[in-house]
Amino acid sequence: MIASARIRGVLAPVVTPFKADLAPDSKRFIAHCKWLLSQNCGLAVFGTNSEANSLSMEERAMLLDELVAAGVDPSRMMPGTGCCSIMEAVKLTKQAVGNGCAGVLMLPPFYYKDVTEEGLYRYFSEVVQRVGDARLRIYLYHIPPVAVVGITTGLVERLLAAYPNAIAGMKDSSGDWNNTKTFLDAFAVRAAGPAPTTRAARTFDVFVGSDSFLLANMRNGGVGTISATANVNPAAIHKLYVACTEKSKFENRESNLEDPPSRKATARLDLEGLQAKLNVVRQVFSSRKFSSMIAALKQAIAIYAHDPAWRTVRPPLVELTTEQANTLASELKAIAFTMPGL
Repeated sequence: MIASARIRGVLAPVVTPFKADLAPDSKRFIAHCKWLLSQNCGLAVFGTNSEANSLSMEERAMLLDELVAAGVDPSRMMPGTGCCSIMEAVKLTKQAVGNGCAGVLMLPPFYYKDVTEEGLYRYFSEVVQRVGDARLRIYLYHIPPVAVVGITTGLVERLLAAYPNAIAGMKDSSGDWNNTKTFLDAFAVRAAGPAPTTRAARTFDVFVGSDSFLLANMRNGGVGTISATANVNPAAIHKLYVACTEKSKFENRESNLEDPPSRKATARLDLEGLQAKLNVVRQVFSSRKFSSMIAALKQAIAIYAHDPAWRTVRPPLVELTTEQANTLASELKAIAFTMPGL
């Protein structure tokens, strides 16, 4: 199997349901992935909000195989394969590539702190060489609030020089727009205007880790978002992504007289208004009044799917208390939030 075109747009770091004994619940997992795909949302399975680092390597491998066996399109997947162990990262990455996944999202090795750029370069280099597959597309995962170990522009420059085809892009979950803008200015290729410096022949796709920055990212050469709230609000996030894309196409055409009415209507959408609506939802789920965003996301799915089993998280995380769950339900009702088709 060969992955299709580069993956862009909106992806969810898919939350992982667990059974009462804390084993992964593949039936619910597959159903949620299929619902996300029906909402035009790609699948960044085994991301931070998937509780990936609470899963064993064998559990990740099992769930990916079961997704593929269930007919879920691997070209819409970007599994997280980053591990502190190079050997485990290689095994998971080989599996993803072999299944035809569009790419892999790779954390840096995060246990040792204050590691050098040289050390990180050697880690990613070892993975690329040991996987040894021309289909490999790595998206570097920058999430310093959690990993502490981060991705730098210098590291990206070195990796792109050595592996221009394998290093496909990054997800910036720094929460700092200025940091994202630094990578966009250095590496993103814009639809209009010159490519940055001498990088015209290379493509480096930048995803933001929060849909709160989606509009800014798209306006500056980014390609979408891999966002926690895409688990529960995928259609609205995708609507903004499409509106940004269509508006860019509309504005950069020499003549748009022959564009269909649907494209013209999309190009006239209030982008700031769509972004503001996303921000309202994001603020609810990211509130510090909840034990974690992951627990809040799972509680929302439990509410709208009428399935209490979705509340379960793996320790050290804890589910929302009854009071917190009632607060979440009340706040979502107040903003007329829905999860159609769940």
